[in-house]
Amino acid sequence: MAEVLSRLADFLPYRLSITSNAVSQRIAVEYRARFGLKVPEWRVMAILGESGALTQRQLVSATFMDKVAVNRACKVLADKGWVQRTPNLHDGRSHLIELNDEGRDIYRQVIPLALKLEEQILDCLTVAEQKALRRTLDKLFAQVMATDSGMDADDGDDED
Repeated sequence: MAEVLSRLADFLPYRLSITSNAVSQRIAVEYRARFGLKVPEWRVMAILGESGALTQRQLVSATFMDKVAVNRACKVLADKGWVQRTPNLHDGRSHLIELNDEGRDIYRQVIPLALKLEEQILDCLTVAEQKALRRTLDKLFAQVMATDSGMDADDGDDED
């Protein structure tokens, strides 16, 4: 059993996943308490806040979350009155989802909080280490995308 745990502890996807989840959950504690947002809802808000109106399929691709999680997050955000759905003029089968005025206001409040928490988390690294981490993550992401063997983002999840 110890050998399996040792191998798992060194397995890159596992380490990336638990680190990502730990960071996301740490930040989520704050915006859940203040705004009632869970991680998937914040991810959708962050993408919409940066990009503007998108379809749910585009949100799935941008967030690398599965379509059920994106659908649920969009529903929660709509129920809160923070997003609006409009017909997609380019594809009558889909709708565009975008932050409305209230959603953009919430987004503008959460961003500084998220950035402050990110800064606190990264504080254990030197500036050079932070730059190296970002470069390394960019290279790993590019490698995965370049060697993607046809895995569809709709089928991906956060599991190892």
